[in-house]
Amino acid sequence: MMPGAKSGLQARVKWATRGALVLIGVTSVISQVVLLRELLVVFCGNELSLGLMLASWLLWTAAGSGLVGRVEAARERPALVVAWLEAALAAVFPATILAARAAKAALGSAPGELLGPGHMLAVSLVALGPLCALSGWLFAAGSRLYAREVGAGLARATARVYLLEAVGSGAGGILAGLLLSAGAGAFRIALLVSAANLLAAAGLALAGRIRRAAMAAVAAAVLLAPAGAQRLEEFSLGWVWRGFRLIEARNSVYGNLAVVETEGSRTLYESGLAAGTAPEPAAAEEAVHYALLQHPAPRRVLLIGGGWNGSLRQALQHPTLERLEYAELDPAVMDLAAAHFAQEWAPAVSDARVRVHARDGRLWLKSAAGGLDVIILNLPEPATAQLNRFYTLEFFREAASKLAPGGVLALRVRASEDYLSPELARFLGSIYRTLRLVFAEVAVLPGESVHFFCAQRAGVLVPDADSFLERLRVRGIKTRYVREYYLRFRMTPLRVGQLEQRLRAAGDAPVNRDFRPIVYYFDVLLWGAQFQRGYAELLEAASRVGFWPAAAFAGLLVALLGLLARRRTGRGRAALAVTVMGFTMIALEVLLLVGFQVLYGYVYHQLSLVIGAFMAGMALGSWRGAADGRDGRKLQRLAKLQVLAAAAGPALYGIFEVISRVGGGGVWAGGYVLFPILALSCGWLGGYQFPVASRVYFGGQSSAGAGSLYALDLVGACLGAALVSAYLLPVFGFLGTAGLVAVANFGAAIAAVGLGDGGAP
Repeated sequence: MMPGAKSGLQARVKWATRGALVLIGVTSVISQVVLLRELLVVFCGNELSLGLMLASWLLWTAAGSGLVGRVEAARERPALVVAWLEAALAAVFPATILAARAAKAALGSAPGELLGPGHMLAVSLVALGPLCALSGWLFAAGSRLYAREVGAGLARATARVYLLEAVGSGAGGILAGLLLSAGAGAFRIALLVSAANLLAAAGLALAGRIRRAAMAAVAAAVLLAPAGAQRLEEFSLGWVWRGFRLIEARNSVYGNLAVVETEGSRTLYESGLAAGTAPEPAAAEEAVHYALLQHPAPRRVLLIGGGWNGSLRQALQHPTLERLEYAELDPAVMDLAAAHFAQEWAPAVSDARVRVHARDGRLWLKSAAGGLDVIILNLPEPATAQLNRFYTLEFFREAASKLAPGGVLALRVRASEDYLSPELARFLGSIYRTLRLVFAEVAVLPGESVHFFCAQRAGVLVPDADSFLERLRVRGIKTRYVREYYLRFRMTPLRVGQLEQRLRAAGDAPVNRDFRPIVYYFDVLLWGAQFQRGYAELLEAASRVGFWPAAAFAGLLVALLGLLARRRTGRGRAALAVTVMGFTMIALEVLLLVGFQVLYGYVYHQLSLVIGAFMAGMALGSWRGAADGRDGRKLQRLAKLQVLAAAAGPALYGIFEVISRVGGGGVWAGGYVLFPILALSCGWLGGYQFPVASRVYFGGQSSAGAGSLYALDLVGACLGAALVSAYLLPVFGFLGTAGLVAVANFGAAIAAVGLGDGGAP
């Protein structure tokens, strides 16, 4: 072979290797987005379920990198190992989607039925295990492959693979957003990603004509992927919705939507949770009439969510109504309403008084003119941080500022006809206390769901059932369920008085805030109590832990780990720094994403931009860290990075508070410009640290533990995923969570410089 030809072959091999390593990140992020959406449908998910899923994902990836990755340390053909792993990943990704969709059938659980935390964790661990272990194993194998091809040491190789994976992750985040926004189904996305992995495997393992033939075969198979994907979709959705007739299922940019039919009625499910049923006249009537009857002559009304099942039609019966603003976040919901709930939807939207806004209700309200007579919150209860933002002090203040004099805000959440458990009392008590801080008058209507009515001055709200019934009679409204029998029963003075007394007794319930979303945590308590008292008792006890005891515990824990790390000189301190930074990175990412939700709602394109910017920041930081980590001050650099990471959380909180007070164009400038810059900056910290720590950790080490440092990074992220979204954020708020993360980073910084650079390579 001519020298030039040999050099060209080596270049092609190296580019094939780099492409395969970038593809690790692309595959990881896209599969994570797709599978978390699938499991959210299975789990009807809240933040606790998300925390359990992410923790399982990171734990298995860490195991694959740190444990399984050692198995083939002595192999002489690392390119072949990477190729086989890429091919295995191509097969496992679609199979994992099938496993996720079969989970409820395997457990004997009905569609829409909640699973307990134990079942959620078990399903996550079983379904995600093979895919995530392969992904982690690929990092270790890829590091050995890169080290062999370029003749580099393990420290440089792991840092470079980390950089290439981060580049792929950033591209994967953006690509996932584009594919999902285009309406691509889970299996179509999975088959495209699998085809890319098969092409990469062929490029690494095969040569000459065989490689070209294999690539051509994969390319031809891609042309058949849409038909195959559609068959898999139809087949597996039968498992998810067994017992129902599935009318239509689709993915929107905000989640998974499904319309199912049973016993003459149709139900819309959003990410596995029932959003409403039609015909269901009781729910439609109660959603609007109680609220509108609280006002003597409602002319301009805002209805946020849930109007497609008949609520809009019911509201239009009020003769004084001149304009009805309806805000629905997801345009796909309105498309499904027109197609499958036309009897309730079509007459309402064709009425000249109705204005439909395909926008987040809170954002619409923020920019709307005032003078609203009634604002009706017709959304599911605050089971997630995204929904919680409609039940906070800040939202109630925004709503109050848009009401006309004598205007009314109305909302409803689940309750109980007779008995309020301690968990339910704290849940309702927190909402009640938060409302009382904004409105001069707050009235309640007891029942299986509690209605709250709020006015800015006393004497506005209807005092008794007779007044309700008189207004109903004068307006000539025809109802079946909002009528004398039910009203007199629900509004008996004894029932109302007992409920108000119970809510006041829960006076120690904290105020629900945008940046301390405690009500969704109380909703998790209610959810956990349905399955086992132990869950609720554990979460209840955790919610009563103060910030300073938690900070003291975090400080002592990191101090103990620091003492252990110092015994292993530089290597142990680098391991501690990477583990804490992994925890910090996931915490900052959660703060960014939940902060975005609080300020803007689910605007999926911008969220994809934020995630992509975060991973791009990690890639840039890794590139810079590889250049700066070659001097003799590596541990001092690690300490400085931990201090910067400690400051990042409080800085984010301050910026969020400023953005929350900005209106108009500044709101969107923050979403499109500022948040990506913040994400890029946060990602840069973690990306910069890894190659610096890698030079300390791997100095003089063999290739047996090529994925061990990466595994420690993932272990820290695993702990962060489980703790931050499900516990720290709702209980301690954004600032408290940032403070606890800062304590951990200061401890790691002290440990890094405690003995100078002695013993560090």
